[in-house]
Amino acid sequence: MSGAGHAPGHGPAASILRIVLLLAYPALSHVASLRSEGGWAALALFGLVLLCLLDALGRRRPVAWAALLASGLLLAWLGRSPWAWMLLLAPPVVFPLLVAWGFARSLRPGRVPLITRIVQALHARAGVPADDRLERYTRRLTAAWALLLALLAAINLGLAMSAVPDGLLAAFGRQPRWPLSHAQWSWCANVADWGLIGGFFVAEYALRCRLFPQRPYRSAGQFVRQMGQLGPAFWRDLLR
Repeated sequence: MSGAGHAPGHGPAASILRIVLLLAYPALSHVASLRSEGGWAALALFGLVLLCLLDALGRRRPVAWAALLASGLLLAWLGRSPWAWMLLLAPPVVFPLLVAWGFARSLRPGRVPLITRIVQALHARAGVPADDRLERYTRRLTAAWALLLALLAAINLGLAMSAVPDGLLAAFGRQPRWPLSHAQWSWCANVADWGLIGGFFVAEYALRCRLFPQRPYRSAGQFVRQMGQLGPAFWRDLLR
């Protein structure tokens, strides 16, 4: 623990940096796509690498710092080639798929669904028990998020295959049936995806407020703050 009482890489400054990096990636990726410039693509990817390594960097692990340096040098070199932009095609496919798998695997027999665990922890902090009806709802919600994110990954894979001139099919000399420019791909993968995820979150939160008026949070902002207050140990255990 640090002097401020936070585990390395999990204090307020680290949380703010995570949010900044998370929001910066689609913005930088979109700029790279609109300009078709490898340098912007390399910068977007470096921010993503930094986000993934932030916890280990906060713990001052030499391997993490070496990985960050090696990634920076590699991306600086790739930034002068079309490969930098091509690498941007991967995150909108890989990351939703990984998160979808995290939701889906928690639905296996003998495990507690991911969202059920979060809701149980929020209710436990407030001293309010979560009833069976809420637990059934959160199980269905966990499945819904898994399906939504898996669908997004599949759509983004199709978009990556259709991008020209540096998409997956074009890289193997195949002409896509419905070719997309870099900018069109980005509007879908970097903008529409986030709009769909945000819209689903808002719609589901409104539905939950109607179905379960008795809850330990009174607003979406309070809900997000309370989730953050569960602490890094809870989230590390949740993701195992």
